[in-house]
Amino acid sequence: MLIKRWGLCPLVLSLLVLVAGCSDNKGKADAKAVPQVVVMEIKPQRVLVSTELAGRVSAFQKAEVRPQVNGIVQQRLFTEGAVVNAGDALYRIDPALYQAAAESAQAALAKAEANVLPAQLRAERGKLLFAAKAISKQEWEEIQATYGQAKAEVDVCRAALKTARIQLGYTTIVAPIAGRIGKSSVTQGALVTANQAEPLALIQQVDPVYVDLTQSSTELLQLRERFSRGQLAQAGNARAEVQLQLENGALYSQKGTLQFTDITVDESTGMVSLRAVFPNPEGQLLAGMYARATINEGADENALLVPQLAVLRDVKGKSSVFVLGQGNTVTRRTVVTTEAVGKNWLVSEGLKPNEVVVVEGVKALRDNMLVKVQARRSAAER
Repeated sequence: MLIKRWGLCPLVLSLLVLVAGCSDNKGKADAKAVPQVVVMEIKPQRVLVSTELAGRVSAFQKAEVRPQVNGIVQQRLFTEGAVVNAGDALYRIDPALYQAAAESAQAALAKAEANVLPAQLRAERGKLLFAAKAISKQEWEEIQATYGQAKAEVDVCRAALKTARIQLGYTTIVAPIAGRIGKSSVTQGALVTANQAEPLALIQQVDPVYVDLTQSSTELLQLRERFSRGQLAQAGNARAEVQLQLENGALYSQKGTLQFTDITVDESTGMVSLRAVFPNPEGQLLAGMYARATINEGADENALLVPQLAVLRDVKGKSSVFVLGQGNTVTRRTVVTTEAVGKNWLVSEGLKPNEVVVVEGVKALRDNMLVKVQARRSAAER
């Protein structure tokens, strides 16, 4: 009996050790089940609100050079691609016919002026004769009418001479604006007409230049609503500052200003047109060039920024974060993000200042889960 009893002791001891080992492993597993996270307290800060839009460069001024009279081009007086000033002579059309017309009009005016003097003298004598009742009233009226016709003929001839001189002046085609002129569509000896469809050349003023942008009407309404609520304040000058990114990805060295926003919405696209003005002293921006513009539209003095890694999105696209509460318990909170600011999201709804948000380890979390705070990150470590 004693041998049997003592023979069972090793077996009992082994069972006790095994039970104790299972309890210890269970405790370690429970400890590992509590996820470790990194959190950050959300502090309000000043953030410039910007919008990135696509657009194209267009000339500040543009003028098509066209003939206003018919004729043969005698000379081209400019170099293609050169800068011209307003009033510079660009083409010369054969002026012979228009010179002859001007001389003919000048002669007709001289003849009309010569006819005025006899009619005037006849009118003066007729006035005396009519006063002395030497002529009838009808004869006196005819004398006055003749004198009036002679003066009117002078006015007609003067107008004809003026028109002829204008036509003669049009034989020299001048630049209507200052700017850079493109290629010429005609050469010496070409016949041009006043109503031709093709312009002779195109002049564009490219310093400064316009950048025409488009923005959805929805975004524009949201922005104006934020201004009306006082969430945004005008940053700096009354006109918003614009930064331009070129086709090759480089930033344009000069900053522009937003000049105006259109008052109508394109019914087919739901977009609103905007126009910015940029200085272009070196001619780097060319008309028709594609660019992306970043418009600094205002400043949010109490912006709440959350790191992008801390924001989760469901299948419907709704955003949420895990907020640390009492007892190190996290709660999933739905938030509204408006735009990206660097590596952060700007949150407009769903968070309050000084709340603590989980920024690392969010994928393993569930609502109302107990967590262990491994580290606290400051706003400067975003």
